[in-house]
Amino acid sequence: MYKTIWVRGRMLLTSTLLVGILVGLNGCKRNTKDYSHISFTLSEDQLKEYEYDIDHKGIISGLNSESIQVGEKIYKSNCITCHGDMEADGSIPTSLKFWSQEFKVGSDPYSMYQVVTRGFQTMPPQVLMTPKEKYSVIQYIQNNFIEKHNREQFVRIDDTYLNSLPKGSTQGPESDNNQAWASMDYGDFLINTYELADSTASERNINNRHNPIPDEDLSNSNFAYKGIAIRLDRGEGGIAEGKYWMIFDHDLLRVAGGWSGDGFIDWENILFNGKHNIYPRTVGKLHFSNPILPGVAHPQSNTFDDPRFTARDNRKFGPLPKDWGRLKGIYHHNDDVVISYFVGDAQILELLGLEFVDGQPVFVRNIHVTNTFDHNLKLHIAPKNITVAVKGEGAELQTLNGQHYVEVDGNQFRKFKIYIAQQGTILDKQWVNDSPSPQELLELTKGGKTRYPEVYPTKVATFQDHGAFETQKITAPVTNKWNSRLQLSGIDFFKDSSKAVVCSVGGDVWLLEDLLSNDTVTWRRIASGLFQPLGIKVVDEEVFVICRDQLVKLVDLNGDGETDYYASFNNDHQVTEHYHEFAMGLQIDPEGNFYYAKSGRHAREALVPQHGTLLKVSRDGTSTEILANGLRAANGVCINPDGSFMVTDQEGHWNPMNRINWIDINKKDGFYGNMYGYNPPKDSTDAGMVPPLAWVDKKLDRSPSELVWIDSEKWGPLNGSLLNLSYGYGTVLLVPHSKVNGQLQGGLVQLPIVPFETGVMRGRFNPSDGKLYACGMAAWGTQQSVLPGGLYRVGYTGEPVYAPLDVMITDKSIMLKFSDELNKTSIKKDNFEVKTWELIRSRKYGSEHYNEKSLRITDVRLRSDNKTIVLDVNDLEPVWQIEISYNIQGASNEKVENKIQYTLHHLVTTTDVTSK
Repeated sequence: MYKTIWVRGRMLLTSTLLVGILVGLNGCKRNTKDYSHISFTLSEDQLKEYEYDIDHKGIISGLNSESIQVGEKIYKSNCITCHGDMEADGSIPTSLKFWSQEFKVGSDPYSMYQVVTRGFQTMPPQVLMTPKEKYSVIQYIQNNFIEKHNREQFVRIDDTYLNSLPKGSTQGPESDNNQAWASMDYGDFLINTYELADSTASERNINNRHNPIPDEDLSNSNFAYKGIAIRLDRGEGGIAEGKYWMIFDHDLLRVAGGWSGDGFIDWENILFNGKHNIYPRTVGKLHFSNPILPGVAHPQSNTFDDPRFTARDNRKFGPLPKDWGRLKGIYHHNDDVVISYFVGDAQILELLGLEFVDGQPVFVRNIHVTNTFDHNLKLHIAPKNITVAVKGEGAELQTLNGQHYVEVDGNQFRKFKIYIAQQGTILDKQWVNDSPSPQELLELTKGGKTRYPEVYPTKVATFQDHGAFETQKITAPVTNKWNSRLQLSGIDFFKDSSKAVVCSVGGDVWLLEDLLSNDTVTWRRIASGLFQPLGIKVVDEEVFVICRDQLVKLVDLNGDGETDYYASFNNDHQVTEHYHEFAMGLQIDPEGNFYYAKSGRHAREALVPQHGTLLKVSRDGTSTEILANGLRAANGVCINPDGSFMVTDQEGHWNPMNRINWIDINKKDGFYGNMYGYNPPKDSTDAGMVPPLAWVDKKLDRSPSELVWIDSEKWGPLNGSLLNLSYGYGTVLLVPHSKVNGQLQGGLVQLPIVPFETGVMRGRFNPSDGKLYACGMAAWGTQQSVLPGGLYRVGYTGEPVYAPLDVMITDKSIMLKFSDELNKTSIKKDNFEVKTWELIRSRKYGSEHYNEKSLRITDVRLRSDNKTIVLDVNDLEPVWQIEISYNIQGASNEKVENKIQYTLHHLVTTTDVTSK
């Protein structure tokens, strides 16, 4: 009997020949290297260059006790969230259970490597992991789950197996060569959610199993949920290359703490190192930190009692009340970052800095109160065991109840400095007197030198020049001075539509010029340091960016085209540490109000009312209103011509499939299905939610993003139609729909546009050339991850597109009205197929197809317009999804093969139907 022995985590191979490299449950041999029948997420030509020359034998043979420890760490930080372990299911129960289930692609190491590298079904490709890391986690899975508990799937490894693997000469890059997130120059500040922790802090106890995942006890964790992290020591490379930092928490107007070290943060975050269900921590030495309480006393009561919203776990979230204080904005002047905020009527500028005494760092708060006021102004500084001193008139240091405070006299303008040093540091009077005087901060609010003068010209490349569409790639300057990954997440145009702005989730905003050119487009970075921008809008030539922490207006103070002032237009956002609660999309209505969607917590119940909502910000930025709730992962907002909305959502818990939601805000209390949302209805059945316009099967789009209306006569018969942009597959789909019995229902059909190199996030039609400009990225699960980000231009050529623009379904027939004339002789029953299936909505992740049926077509005919097909079909009735496949010909005998999937809430019984 053949036996594989594991000794101290290393595979020892016997000399016995393996009969059949891989034996499945049915006892049949399988070829480990023939994957032609497998629909991987990534095709072979989409892989990184080094994947074609990997020495698989060398890596597998070199696995040992150290690599299995690496694999265990990867599994428990990345994989366990979805897959779980033998003690509890992961947050995606449909993920493969390695200890009990059959592997669909193969359970030998090389087959598992293909799945990890290329992705399969709901498993996204792990593009950030090196080959050694992938085989390390595969070793851990083999050793701990398959060999011990799933022996029928265990594959014995010997020399015959190893010699059968593709030959190669490299083992790929080392792990530290893949940390693009850490090598990026984010600028002198970076807004994010941070946990302040010392290097001696214990490991994070993060729950990542069960459904829903229970809340952890984070009462002793010090989070700056809207943390403006600022580099204090000057130098090249931005905040990540610093040695000293402080964080200003703009929710609470407090300095959360200061630290030093050889590393900025641990980069644990989905949009940094790709890890789920975790948040970044400071690393190094934490010199001081302050509790999660207001950093300024209430101007009237002079107390620090926190009045903000209290969540289920007793933590408080959101900004202070506006009459107490709020962030005004951030000035970026040369290397200085000045924070502007109000406390009551007091207007304050603050510059965080660094000085030294006897070689020890002293963290400095330069404060300038720029007006007089007639109320209290009291600042919390640090705990009593921290050394504190003050320099300047009108600012008095006080110590009370174990805390240091500074009381400020409001009878005149005040400039003063607060010094903060770790316990034991001596800040004597002489040193304070000899230190530099408080700075005149008003001089830093007028714009400084141009920080980003570099201009990058890039080429326009056409990669589809046939058929109904021409598609071009506007090459992004992925090689740039700041190592910006340019994961593009929003685009909009100026009045001169040859100019546009794009934002990137890494925090950048770039200006594009000569955008209408077919040759060269220029790129220039104009802003940085923002918190996960995922939407952008130009309003009256001013640029607004929706970030996770606030709606920001970018202001150029000195006319050099670059952002000098990041105005906080609205910061009502309720932000927690959870990785999933992105602020998605940005739109504006004719009255000037802004709209965006906020995602909920993955596999967790909501903590704040804003989790899983559509939000409206008033045109003056003073208020935020929740318009709809019950969303899960709403990637994008579309305003319809009638003032209603389309908001996409992703498959998950309580979402059996992706969905396109039609949100009519005139229908109050609309709930859109996610029972893990805040304060869900008691009725968890389908009747308790607003049904979607369409359920989106993951074979058609695994992750819908933003919808956009075609607003261009240059798109011929498609003008006025609705498009769905696919983040999952990098495609563009048409969304024919109609209103029946007051309910919108519709479906999707893919347009003949070549898939882009990235997932697509946002799109806008350029009013000058009438083309669709779409931007995208690869930052979490998408099939299209050839590039980190991309910008694309799509134009309609005038050639036939053969797309079904209208669909009507009665109890006896299906009508498809196409955009172009068809060949009558191809309209035969055998050229069509109709299937239906149902889904089950539950707390489980997603849903399989249930009650699948193939319906009988009794007759088919083409109407006199030569565009409208009528299928006579038996047994038509309302159903979750109906799929109509066709293989016909156009008027000039062109092949027309496609399928449309449609959600059928109501059958058409009269001609009283509105269609698009």
